[in-house]
Amino acid sequence: MRGDELSERMLNFAARIIKLAASLPKTTVGDHICIQLVKSGTSSGANYEEARAAESKTDFSHKLSVSLKELRETKFWLMIIEKTGLIPSKRMGNIIMESDELCKILGKSLITVRGYQCKMRNEK
Repeated sequence: MRGDELSERMLNFAARIIKLAASLPKTTVGDHICIQLVKSGTSSGANYEEARAAESKTDFSHKLSVSLKELRETKFWLMIIEKTGLIPSKRMGNIIMESDELCKILGKSLITVRGYQCKMRNEK
């Protein structure tokens, strides 16, 4: 997958997170989860964009790693929402699946870039 395509997917994911968060119940628990979900669900895409503008392979790896951490946190909050029934399960399935797919894509990218970094160190 090209960087532009992944960037668009991350942007769409963040927009879906915002819409989902807006539909959480207006309770103490709902508000807490809403804040956490919006923070992690939107920062994952922002950190991916930062990675795309990285100044080195090490910088790219670090920023991509932060993006992956934020995505994993987002997936956790999504699973809590589903597990507690704050939003019906049938509405949650696709967005949880998308968070999982994005995690896998970023994870494989990290493996690739880190393997490259290790190879570069060994060649010096």
